[in-house]
Amino acid sequence: MRWLLIGIVWLYFLVLLVGPILYMASQSFSEGLTAFWTEISRPEALHGFTLTAEITLIVLVLNVIFGTMTAMVLARQKFWGRSLVSGVIDLPFAVSPVIAGFMLILLFGPDTVLGTIFGQAQIKVLFALPAMILATLFVTFPFMVRELTPLLQTLGTEEEEAARTLGAGEWQVFLKVTLPALRWGLVYGATLTVARAIGEFGAVLVVSGNILLLTQTATLHIYQSYVDFNYVAANAVALTLLAVSFAILTVLEIAKARAETTVAEAGAQ
Repeated sequence: MRWLLIGIVWLYFLVLLVGPILYMASQSFSEGLTAFWTEISRPEALHGFTLTAEITLIVLVLNVIFGTMTAMVLARQKFWGRSLVSGVIDLPFAVSPVIAGFMLILLFGPDTVLGTIFGQAQIKVLFALPAMILATLFVTFPFMVRELTPLLQTLGTEEEEAARTLGAGEWQVFLKVTLPALRWGLVYGATLTVARAIGEFGAVLVVSGNILLLTQTATLHIYQSYVDFNYVAANAVALTLLAVSFAILTVLEIAKARAETTVAEAGAQ
């Protein structure tokens, strides 16, 4: 029975992960290394990579700032509606990204209040970078909060209170006591955020318009290449994103190991 279960796990792993990756790699290089390089270095592909990196960087910075603030409020403060806020944070896990994109259209459409206000200010939200950032923020926001909230609850407030007793201000307490204790949790949450932002497709597709060399991210370029029957391009760009995701996964595992070591050392002390 033990070997049967191990065999089933390996079969599941090979069919769902290794097999598709090997097929993607074979299709990427089916016309040679030159064709692979040509496809990932096309202006359309390079623009997709650049736009994806820009959105990911902006979303990461915003999630680090506001995700940390939200986690500290949930872990340290007691207020009416706290359970509701905590539940709403998990909404992106339950709602399809496509629905999230339609929600943004309903909020910022030309016939809405917000759409009218931004339109009069000559600020384009839909089918432009702002909507793509908002869509990616929606689907990535829970990761940072869910990594930091239990860590803050585990760490407690004893060290922070001791620092205040010694005369430290709130910013000093945060920068010299709280933040160092959260560093690996931040790395872990940031890594998950980056991985999710790089691979986002549904919500971005709805709000971007998929405009070539303007609002087409790397994942949208993969989709468009596949629709246009350019399978080498689709697989080449997908394999490149896969390599980036694998590197991110490696960082994630290192951060996880370091975080577990830190927690174990804190428990031993």
